[in-house]
Amino acid sequence: MFNEIKLKKEIKRKEYNLIRQSIPLIIQEKIKISINNALMELLSENKSTNKYLGIYWPLKGEFDIRFLKEKTNQKLALPASSNNGSITYHHWSEKNLISDSNNIPSPLKENILSHNDLSILLVPALAIDQEGYRLGYGGGYFDRLRQNKSWRSIPSFVIISDNCVSESPLPRDPWDIPFNGWINENGLHKIKQTKQLS
Repeated sequence: MFNEIKLKKEIKRKEYNLIRQSIPLIIQEKIKISINNALMELLSENKSTNKYLGIYWPLKGEFDIRFLKEKTNQKLALPASSNNGSITYHHWSEKNLISDSNNIPSPLKENILSHNDLSILLVPALAIDQEGYRLGYGGGYFDRLRQNKSWRSIPSFVIISDNCVSESPLPRDPWDIPFNGWINENGLHKIKQTKQLS
């Protein structure tokens, strides 16, 4: 069964990777505006002062949200992957970034932040469905992080274009954990109810 799901996910990854490559610049600008508006709403709801906003360093095809470093007074944190399949978040300072286990620039010289230090997580994806299940690259880093109830309690949203929001359920494994919603060119979309794991 797991091999069948794995194959279905690989097919969907190829499909959505092609879709994502065709996103025009005008849509990217609209997503940028949506992110700013969504963060104002989410941060006002969160009422967590002096906490970090967890963002990501973009890979090819992912929407680049590093503009937030210049546009917001919010402290920013970047994830770093390790060889054991986990990710940790670190303060994004002015220090030089170094490559993590996936060769993604990360502030690994900074101390590891706990779930108590973060208010919101913004995460990239190839696709997301209406129930909040994200299709990533198959590494499982965010699912492993969010297996922990404390990390899962942090509002977590995918940054994506509307044409990568699937109307039908995406293939999912038993360990996949839904996100709280997504932000695209049409604004912030919250999932009404997300699956709760014990």
